[in-house]
Formats: sequence, structure tokens, C-alpha cells
Amino acid sequence: MYTIYVGDKPIILTTKVERETDFKSFLLKSVNIGKVIKTLNTTDLKEVHLIHHNPDKLLKHFLKLLPNVVAGGGKAYNANNEILFIYRNNKWDLPKGKIEGKESIEETAVREVEEETGVKGLKITKALPTTYHIFKRNGKHKIKITYWFEMKTKFEGKLYPQENEGITRVEWLDQKATNEALENSYANIKILI
Repeated sequence: MYTIYVGDKPIILTTKVERETDFKSFLLKSVNIGKVIKTLNTTDLKEVHLIHHNPDKLLKHFLKLLPNVVAGGGKAYNANNEILFIYRNNKWDLPKGKIEGKESIEETAVREVEEETGVKGLKITKALPTTYHIFKRNGKHKIKITYWFEMKTKFEGKLYPQENEGITRVEWLDQKATNEALENSYANIKILI
């Protein structure tokens, strides 16, 4: 099973057929993804289930429905065990961005965290769950696939929000502040924390 978000509403990729309650089900092979996105955005429907009999083909078939954007991001910790957050578009988020050239996804994740926050000396400690969400750019929907990594740093310098990316604040947040930030964040980020 996979979850792809449209805003904070999930599209669930599944092999299970269930009785519809506060969600609608569609066959993945014949779904009109544009209609699904519009329905999630304009109704009080809680979620959509896209069904395919083969669990190994769920994600593969879904990713063919829209152009894919591959990104890397980081959940970075400092020596005080605080998490590095950015504030963009009036929401708390974790730093991430698109892959460039021939860099590995790990290189992308470290570069993006550095560029968006000014933090240096990042070391990847482990991979985190991959997230998926649908967004709209220039009138077209796309699927962003973000590979996330846990990172650690001893960096104690000044934080610099990458303003040309719309980032207005960068902060190290302790557990209490993280919980407060998650109240104004994205569903995908809540999965990672």
C-alpha cells in the first residue's frame, strides 16, 4: 500500500476492495487522475482508493499517470537533538529540492538542506520513508517523489533562509516546538517526524 497526498487528502494505492464510506474507489488502470484530484480538492471526500490486483504494480502504474519530479530532502538534527525546519508558504516544512544533473539522491538531499538553510557539515545517518504528493505548476499536475534522509550535524553557525525559494525562516526546533510546528505543516512531513 502507498499513500500519495493531494494537499492533506490521501490517495491510497491498494489491492483491497472495501465498502465505500467516506472515500471513493476507482480502478487504477482506468482512472482519470484529473477528475480524482479535482474531486479531492472540491468536495468533503476524505480520501480516494485506487485499486490494482497486483501489489507489485501499484506504484509503477500510478507514477505513469503524471510527470514525475524527483527530490531529496533531510530531517537534520543538531547536537542538541533539535530538528531543522524551514518556513515557506505559511507552513513549516523540512528542506528538500529537485535532483540536479548526475548527482546521487543523497548528494541532492545534502545540497538542498545546505542551500535552503545555510547549515554545513551534514552527515546522512539513515534513509527515511519516501513520500509522494501531487502539486500543480504552470497549470499542470505533477507527482513529487521525495527521498528523505536523517542527517546529523555539529553546525552551530547562523541560519540563512534561501529567500529566492520563498523560505522566510529557518529554525532548530526542540520536541515541544516541533509538535507545535506540525500543527501547521504538511501530511507528508508528519509521517517523517
